[in-house]
Amino acid sequence: MALELSNDELLTTTRSVRKRLDFDRPVPRELLMECLDIALQAPSGSNAQGWQWIFVDDPDIKKALADIYRSNATGYLQLAPPERGDIRDQQQVAVRDSASYLNENFEKAPVLMIPCLEGRPDGVDAGMSASYWGSLLPAVWSFMLALRARGLGSAWTTLHLIGDGERQAAELLGIPFKDYAQGGLFPIAYTKGTDFKKARRLPAEQLTHWNHW
Repeated sequence: MALELSNDELLTTTRSVRKRLDFDRPVPRELLMECLDIALQAPSGSNAQGWQWIFVDDPDIKKALADIYRSNATGYLQLAPPERGDIRDQQQVAVRDSASYLNENFEKAPVLMIPCLEGRPDGVDAGMSASYWGSLLPAVWSFMLALRARGLGSAWTTLHLIGDGERQAAELLGIPFKDYAQGGLFPIAYTKGTDFKKARRLPAEQLTHWNHW
């Protein structure tokens, strides 16, 4: 059943969810396809729609994907976070704690999802890279919004892509590595409660430039 959220509430309360993922409640495939149908209305460059979406609910494959993720995430999460001198420093402890929790429990999510896009942006300039990822990421965000509107959640993770991780995931899932790039690894579950709030963010005035940097 859809949540009663205004457009602004949906946009400002869709979070990367980690500790509040419900690992015990199954997620129906039909519901995921409903969310994907919505996501596929997002724009793509030249209307190419070169995306492919892999959903994984097999326990053994989920565990293998989680192990690939952990091989990169565990070391990364042990690094000292950068100090920025603003509210982000205050949030870092909670973010690290929740990221570590997800790292330890990744395969427990009922479903994992990897969005893929035809072609590879390896070695291209900034313009081509922006054009490439701009043909996938709006659809992924629309998918996350659709999940939130139905009481589900996810977290946008990319650490499995580091080093040889993307190739390992491609081999595991049969993704043609030379022809498709992966845009992330998303645990999907119902959320424990739906009362998410706005996050603390830097004020827009601090991040805005008019006519010149």
